[in-house]
Amino acid sequence: MSEQVEKAAGQINMTAFVMLLIGGVAIGTSPVFMRFADVTPTSAAFWRLALSLPLMIIWQVYDIRKNAGAATPKMNMKEIKPFVIIGFFFALDLTMWHWSVQLTTVANATLLANMAAIFTAVGGFLFFGERFSRTFVGGMILALMGAMALMGSSIELNPDHLFGDFLGLITAFAYAGYMISSAEARKRFSTVSIVLGTAVFGCIFLLPIALNETGNFIPTTLAGWLPLLALAWFTHVVGQSLIVYALAHLPAAFGSVSLLVQPLVAAILAWILFAEALGIYHLVGATFIITGILVCKKGVRR
Repeated sequence: MSEQVEKAAGQINMTAFVMLLIGGVAIGTSPVFMRFADVTPTSAAFWRLALSLPLMIIWQVYDIRKNAGAATPKMNMKEIKPFVIIGFFFALDLTMWHWSVQLTTVANATLLANMAAIFTAVGGFLFFGERFSRTFVGGMILALMGAMALMGSSIELNPDHLFGDFLGLITAFAYAGYMISSAEARKRFSTVSIVLGTAVFGCIFLLPIALNETGNFIPTTLAGWLPLLALAWFTHVVGQSLIVYALAHLPAAFGSVSLLVQPLVAAILAWILFAEALGIYHLVGATFIITGILVCKKGVRR
């Protein structure tokens, strides 16, 4: 189950980098599927994980049979603990994000959630000894400026939204915790084990919250299950699996910066599907994000 990965000094694994970007594109579709979901926000988050379980279990069984000769860790509390932590951070991220969107503007919530790149870099520096060049820091700032530009004039400062803004920061903290704990777990466990564990324990944390929200927990029509299945099978299984795979080969902080491609994907899809206008600030933001990611790639220290 454990995968040992040797990382070349001073180099970025291009396959992992491409997988990370594709994973970022996949999870960038989540706002679109969420908009079509006929359930409460936390219920959608729960079904996103719950409906992914059948595919993940099949994949896990295949992985175990494929590596039948390898040593399989015993499922004691010590082995389960990383999955509990990852599942908790992921559930906290989804819950705080949905509440933040309700209590502040979507632009504010999105921008503050993207501060996860900073929290991930700080966490990696303080707890895991990751070091970053000035080039990397400059690229991260450039990408964050791009994310801010992408929000355009929609960002606003309003005392009535302070609590929602605070929850947006908690979202960023939670996603940073998810990225760092997933990167650490990948040193011992396979991609499928981590994504499956995240889904199982994320469901456990999300279910009581979803059941106590006002609104639909279960879709009212058969068609209502389609966006939830898309969230589960594409956004979670494909997106998170590619991201977790990449974290075995890339620093968590670089992964977090690269995932700033998400709001860019969401903006493009909103333009295509919902006719939401794209302005010059979107073009500037997209340019800054892509440039920032490429600069970070050059400045990563292994």
